[in-house]
Amino acid sequence: MKKSLVALAALAATGLASAQSSVTLFGVLDATVSGFSNKSEGALGQDVTKSQTVMRSGGYNSSRLGFRGVEDLGGGLSASFWLEAGLNNDDGTTGGNVANSGASVSGLFNRRSTVSLSGVFGEFRLGRDYTPTYWNDSVFDPFGTNGVGTNLISTANGYNNAGSVISQGGFTANGTYQRASNSIGYFLPPNLGGIYGQFMYAFNEKTSCDPGSLTPPGATAVVANPALLGTGLNERAGRYIGGRIGWANGPFDVALSYAKSTIASNYYAGTTNNLDTLNIGASYDFGVVKLFGEISKADLKQDTSSNIVAGVTNPFSFREPGANGWLLGASIPVGPGLIRMSYSAVDYKNTGAYINQLFGFRPDPKADKFALGYVHNLSKRTALYATVARISNKDGADLTLGGPTFYTTTTALTGTMTPKSSTGWDVGLRHSF
Repeated sequence: MKKSLVALAALAATGLASAQSSVTLFGVLDATVSGFSNKSEGALGQDVTKSQTVMRSGGYNSSRLGFRGVEDLGGGLSASFWLEAGLNNDDGTTGGNVANSGASVSGLFNRRSTVSLSGVFGEFRLGRDYTPTYWNDSVFDPFGTNGVGTNLISTANGYNNAGSVISQGGFTANGTYQRASNSIGYFLPPNLGGIYGQFMYAFNEKTSCDPGSLTPPGATAVVANPALLGTGLNERAGRYIGGRIGWANGPFDVALSYAKSTIASNYYAGTTNNLDTLNIGASYDFGVVKLFGEISKADLKQDTSSNIVAGVTNPFSFREPGANGWLLGASIPVGPGLIRMSYSAVDYKNTGAYINQLFGFRPDPKADKFALGYVHNLSKRTALYATVARISNKDGADLTLGGPTFYTTTTALTGTMTPKSSTGWDVGLRHSF
């Protein structure tokens, strides 16, 4: 929605110069009532269910408030900016659901904050932006990674509450799953016969030393040798490098993406943990139904080539933990509405004790999910929606739709508790402007 009064308001709010060609104020307000029921299974046959009903934001589209503008520089060249803040319209706070990306980001414009230069060469974009690998999880999911319908690929690779390999809500903590700060992005021009692409490098902004042998020790080294306490840290997590290339022609769209995210690093100890993500997604719109599909592979790799401190090498380090996932989905137009459905699954690998898996004592965790929803469009900008979903966990997986954590306390009545299932629903109203 772009009007002169809106432009004036945005100019006043952002303090832009009068040379700006156009400025737009935009946003989404999405209020959702959600219910969650997470069941754990006791070894002695006693199930325990924890339930919760909440009002939250972003069950269909993430709530946000933003400003964007473009200045025509002549000769086919233009400069632009984009400032977008996440909102929690249920309580009026800022931030939105950005914390679901793996790391909570403070600041007002935590969804997107970029300045760009565009021309016949494409677009160079600087700042905080979506990562290339995230786009496939979102674009090729009929639920768009929002609400209880979000596919398990996204849940396993991005949403994480505890940081362990198998934890409440995800495979591993990944602060650059959804967005990356301090990034340089490049986008291919739109006139390449349907070919599109995005490439990104995000700086970790950490300190390094040359020679490396004089690098101050990290936290792990200090624990092993308390005498090193106070000599400094050098953790290099936060770097992201990745790209996405795709082709869209009429009803068909397909894209491949790959990225390497540094999620943990201790240079002094010689360990750097990188999460390698590879996914491919596609969709085809038949008119009466639009089909979606995605395959994803994530591997957690540890590089020890720069080991400075002598230590014990893990004899099973070749067993890289990971998560493989896939999704099939569909959306069906029905009058002014849209039926959405998807089935997704995730299989973890090499996450348990090697001896258990070697002899088949405990296989790797896995989970699958079915989601069904309906969106009723009251207008182009306003919609009512409802979604139901259920996750079934197996062999120790503990993925949830949200809400309370699984009951895991071992008692004489229940025995050892194991996460079993997570059921949830959303009912909400979305309005965009």
